Amino acid sequence: MPKRDIGKGGQCVEDPQWMRKNHMHLLKHQRDETLRKGIRDEKISLKNCIECHASASDDSAIARDDSFCVACHRYEAVKIDCFECHSGIRKSAWLQRNAK
Repeated sequence: MPKRDIGKGGQCVEDPQWMRKNHMHLLKHQRDETLRKGIRDEKISLKNCIECHASASDDSAIARDDSFCVACHRYEAVKIDCFECHSGIRKSAWLQRNAK
C-alpha cells in the first residue's frame, strides 16, 4: 500500500479493510439512490468521504500524488471518475476560495 495523506481519518462508516474492497459499491449505490429516487444518505456520501479524507494541508483528496484517493487508485491502476463531476476539496474550503 502506498504512503498516503489520510486527512483527518478516524472512525470510518465501515472497517478500513472492508472499505478498501467495497467503497465503490457504496458510492455507486448511493449515486443511484440520489439520482433516480432523490434519496440522500447522511452517512454514505462522497461529500462525507472528502470531508474526512481531504488533506489538512490543501483541503483536497486528489491534488497530489499522496492524496488519499489518488495514491490508492494509482497503486491499484484504477481510474477515478468521481471528480469529473464532483469537487475533490472540502466544501468549507471551496466556499472560502470562491466567496465574492
